Amino acid sequence: MPGAQTSPRKMVHVRTVPTAFHARVIAARLGAEGIVTDLRGNVGGPYPFGDVSVWVPEDDVDEASELLLADEVEAAFCPHPDDEEPSPSTRAVVFGLSRRRLLAAVGLVFIVCATLAAHVAIV
Repeated sequence: MPGAQTSPRKMVHVRTVPTAFHARVIAARLGAEGIVTDLRGNVGGPYPFGDVSVWVPEDDVDEASELLLADEVEAAFCPHPDDEEPSPSTRAVVFGLSRRRLLAAVGLVFIVCATLAAHVAIV
């Protein structure tokens, strides 16, 4: 309705993060679920360093908190590959090859030698 006044929605703080990038990732995640966000703090400007607060409408605060918690729990069970120590099967043993690759190379050499030996025995 033209000219109708709508009352501003009260915004509630849900998270403070160390960088604008992290805040934008959270805003995108919440926006994908239809939750409007407001980023406050050091979001733009020539020196985007410092904490950024993520705010959502009061009506959506429970859903936003639940989504962010679910994402954190999921991330805890899916560790980043760089966080893990290399397992013995992926650690370099000889010539920069892991045990698994070294075993595959030895097997390949054995198969080629056996094929050549069988071919020489036939001729």
